[in-house]
Amino acid sequence: MRKDFKEFKKEALKKPEVKAIYDSLSDEFELKSKLISLRKAANMTQEEIAKKMNTTKSSISRLESLNAKNSPSFATLKAYANALGKKLRVEFV
Repeated sequence: MRKDFKEFKKEALKKPEVKAIYDSLSDEFELKSKLISLRKAANMTQEEIAKKMNTTKSSISRLESLNAKNSPSFATLKAYANALGKKLRVEFV
């Protein structure tokens, strides 16, 4: 991350309305980032995940996108994990 972006982010988050929006999106961002990092760690493409889930690449792209309108279902997350050879675990912290 470039230094100028870090400074911009730091300044922007001083504004209560910006911080509230940022905080409301942080869990979703963390989840989507985790999906992408797990897929990349498995050396898999979106196409490969889609094939294992019996869906389309565009569905996987939407699943991993922060611009998606809907949150993924538990069943979808479980199928994604299974396609990676992983198990899904949900924790409340």
